[in-house]
Amino acid sequence: MLGDKKECQKIIRLTSLSEKTNVAQLAQEVVARCTSDSGAADSAPSSPEPAVPACLTEVDAYVELLYEEVAEKERGSRMLLQLARNPDNLDELVNNEAMIGALSRTLREEWKKSTVLATNIVYIFFCMSTFSQFHGIVVKQKMGSLCMDMVDHELKRHAQWREDLARRKRAGPEQEYQQARRTMAGLVRRQNQLLRVCLYLLLNLAEDVKTEEKMRKKGIVPLLVRCLDRDSADLLLLVVTFLKKLSIYVENKDDMLELAVAEKLSPLVPHDNADLLNITVRLLLNLSFDAGHRARMVNVGLLPKLVNLIPSPRQRSAAIAVLYHLSMDDKVKSMFAYTDCVPLCMKLILEWPEPKAGLELMALCINLTANKRNAELVCEADGLALLVARAFQHTDPLLMKMIRNISQHDGQTKVLFLEFLGEFAETLHSCKDEEFVVEAVGVLGNLSIPNLDFDRLFRQFSLVGWIKTKLESGTCEDDLLLEVVVLMGTACADEACALLLADAGLLTPLVDLLNAKQEDDEMVLQIIYVFHQLTSHGATRDRIVQDTHAPAYLVDLLHDKNAQIRRVCDATLDMIAESDSEWATRIRLEKFRWHNSQWLDMVETQPADDVTTYDSDIVPFLHERDVLYQSDTSSEVLLEDEKIGRVRFDVLE
Repeated sequence: MLGDKKECQKIIRLTSLSEKTNVAQLAQEVVARCTSDSGAADSAPSSPEPAVPACLTEVDAYVELLYEEVAEKERGSRMLLQLARNPDNLDELVNNEAMIGALSRTLREEWKKSTVLATNIVYIFFCMSTFSQFHGIVVKQKMGSLCMDMVDHELKRHAQWREDLARRKRAGPEQEYQQARRTMAGLVRRQNQLLRVCLYLLLNLAEDVKTEEKMRKKGIVPLLVRCLDRDSADLLLLVVTFLKKLSIYVENKDDMLELAVAEKLSPLVPHDNADLLNITVRLLLNLSFDAGHRARMVNVGLLPKLVNLIPSPRQRSAAIAVLYHLSMDDKVKSMFAYTDCVPLCMKLILEWPEPKAGLELMALCINLTANKRNAELVCEADGLALLVARAFQHTDPLLMKMIRNISQHDGQTKVLFLEFLGEFAETLHSCKDEEFVVEAVGVLGNLSIPNLDFDRLFRQFSLVGWIKTKLESGTCEDDLLLEVVVLMGTACADEACALLLADAGLLTPLVDLLNAKQEDDEMVLQIIYVFHQLTSHGATRDRIVQDTHAPAYLVDLLHDKNAQIRRVCDATLDMIAESDSEWATRIRLEKFRWHNSQWLDMVETQPADDVTTYDSDIVPFLHERDVLYQSDTSSEVLLEDEKIGRVRFDVLE
């Protein structure tokens, strides 16, 4: 926009100049050479006349130009802008109230007439807005509100231009259409400059939260979203930066969801401008904390686009963070299997220069391996072996958590872990990192493989003593304690191992733990599952009934609010009832009371003088509860309705 005037001179070197030189002839040669150079300059492409350097002492003269015609106003604003671009001049300029008032008035009255004039004046106020101490002056002139009006107007003008151009394309000759297209391109370039300086000024003013809130109420978010249709990379960079700043507030985030901003951002990923691409992905990261925005991103096809950014070192961190948020939705996890995400992440993990891979990368991989197909992709080409080796080499808990997720899937992936049983069992004794041990125990607890000889594994690596120490220490963290109980439940599927644990005296500590952790539903569920596994074997069922109070606890837990706990208790008590007649009677009675508790409570609280309201055949039954204890036959008859109404559940292993 601006140029500097330079003093130029032509140097012609004269050789062999002496007293005998013909001065007149020499002068002709000099003039000829200057003329020749002048002719060459005339044939070159013309360039704008250099601007006259602005002088701070001439500010009043420049202000006077603002009262002339549009061309003079443009020249005066250009000179003032030249001064304003030098920060050293701002202190004096902002104190010139006449200049500030004239600029503000001119902008309000003339901005629709000249894009150049509007751009220059807004640029002057933008220079002031780059310093917080001058914001008050800019706000006092209501530049923020005016700039938003200007942006709105220019966007409407642009939409009209596009409609006119489309109409010319349909109806007019091709030559006229091409001429109109070139004309519009020039107008759009100048318009982009105006939009950019307006939005930059607004961004600077938005440093103040109250000012930003006023912008939000006036509709800054819809304005910015409309600007996403522009082609200028510089303008888009500013727009996306502004949106990113606004996106940290819930109200703005919700507005962006309604305006379908994800659809607008999708064409920008990928983009040739690395800065624009990076800020776009970071805006997506801010929005991806919201489930609605995540769904929109998936629907517009951003998932594979973000995966393709992983190889780029500059875009990798933000892209992986967005993908991590997307992977939190179970329905989306399976979609990753149709991209290159798993191979790319595996490559990053195995080649990570530091002992432990990046947190965002590991979080993404942990989520992905919760899906069976993704876990299978990880295991391809000895992937599992490479992960296990790296995990043990660097004692990486997050990597072990990823491996643990892989171990939970039934099928061939679970069988692959048989090769590493010894390493996992040995690390329980040797590793001092409790987080790592928790995940290693979790892997062993997931290996519910038919015919796996847990008895041999426990004996070979002295796991019974280790488990007993954890159960009886009283200092073991709950996370590790829970995984130990899960491991016991898995191992007790092997009858020999179940007997080994019972002989080692682990039943009583297990009952004590049940009593101590009765408020922890997950712990209670896993403990009673161990009892279920032990009860399924004849050799250990009698130990449960005769040597522990486990059956009594199971009866109490029949009324637990947790449906899973009730289901496992019911199945376990059924097996106990089949082997012990005394407990069978107690269990039937308790189940009867539970299923009929409301009716019995009503009867027990019924006044004696209201008994006559019932049929005579029912009254003796209601008041002679001991009939349940008369004989097994009577009990069976009374429980017929209860048996019909009860749904049997198989325990899910």
